[in-house]
Amino acid sequence: MLLEFSVGNFLSFKNKVTFSMVASNLRGHEEDNVFSLSKIDLLKTAVIYGANASGKSNLFSSMSFMKNFILNSSKESQSNEKINVKEFKFSSDTLNKPSEFEIIFIHEEIPYRYGFIIDTEKVHREWLYYVPKTKEAKLFEREGQNISLGPYFDEGKGLDKKTRKNALFLSVVDQFNGEKAKKVMDWFDRFYVISGIRHDQYKRFTVEMLDNLEYKQEIVKFLKNADIGIEDISTIELSDEDLPAKMPKELKELVLSERIISTKHGVLDSEGNVIDFELMNMERDESEGTKKLFALSGPIIETLLKGETLVIDELDAKLHPLITRFILNLFQSTDKNPKNGQLIFATHDTNILSSRFFRRDQIWFTEKDKYSSTDLYSLAEYKMENDKKVRVDASFEKDYIQGKYGAVPYVGDFDMRINGGGNYGDR
Repeated sequence: MLLEFSVGNFLSFKNKVTFSMVASNLRGHEEDNVFSLSKIDLLKTAVIYGANASGKSNLFSSMSFMKNFILNSSKESQSNEKINVKEFKFSSDTLNKPSEFEIIFIHEEIPYRYGFIIDTEKVHREWLYYVPKTKEAKLFEREGQNISLGPYFDEGKGLDKKTRKNALFLSVVDQFNGEKAKKVMDWFDRFYVISGIRHDQYKRFTVEMLDNLEYKQEIVKFLKNADIGIEDISTIELSDEDLPAKMPKELKELVLSERIISTKHGVLDSEGNVIDFELMNMERDESEGTKKLFALSGPIIETLLKGETLVIDELDAKLHPLITRFILNLFQSTDKNPKNGQLIFATHDTNILSSRFFRRDQIWFTEKDKYSSTDLYSLAEYKMENDKKVRVDASFEKDYIQGKYGAVPYVGDFDMRINGGGNYGDR
């Protein structure tokens, strides 16, 4: 489970910001959205609002970058490459300065705190701590190429010499089957950060889940409950004989690597009887919203069944507001989410910006200042003009649209002064 994520001097984050899934001590809210793990109260869901280009996607890109760098930095293919880190570019104070990342999470009921400071050339600092009982203990600390091990991290002995300056020590220890390092890497491997727009990136994951009958039944049930008319799903695998003999080999391999998704619908005949109607190719025949919902079904079900953490940028894109609410309710339901899987998402859908759905500490905003630096803050910590915090009975949606919490675009008066011009329809 995710507790906190911090990032500084990366993309639009000049100063260090921290996103937290630790529940605040709030009164007046339903407590269904909170669960306790390792004596820590955590949130099941969190939502992020903000104007376009305010930094919502950059927060998720920061999480994705950290995950991918951890999983790939020790691979030999990266040995001569620069680290693809992008510092905040709108200030001379941060140009060519290192970026910082830190994450706190719980895996197998043990809290861990891991972070690093890097630039394009090397790892400046790296650290890993955990809480085996009641106090935080050091597993290792790194300053440049100098690495000191804690008493509980013997698995790292001698591996400092095998750690390149542009690689993470944690990743190297995992390569040598370090037990604690592997636990940390396993958590990151199941920390899903996905785009709500480019759903092809995780559609393959969902398609592979169809091979498992239990997963397939859950996917079909999910789509039925979403009321998009799908009664069943199957996959069709093409063979070499199904393709033209003269098709180029590279194209043939690409086509054969993708399975065709067939969907079955129940439709009414002229007498009102339900008959089966099959659409042979989801990519060709179904709506963009249906294709996205199918692609999302795999990560959502995996997260609910295994109690993991799922981060989705632009969750509401191409989806009806009631579908967004349907997904949210799955995670905030004790029955549907018995293992307390976490959902973190960005949206512009203000229909759910209400105390009916969220506690104040579940609602977050991103806002850029005049220097293009993104600030990140929750509704629980935001103070109004009278220096008072937001009340639980406030109209969150109305106040947000009116700009009382910031994080909205300030739309100017667009005055067109073009004389003449052609007819757009003739172009």
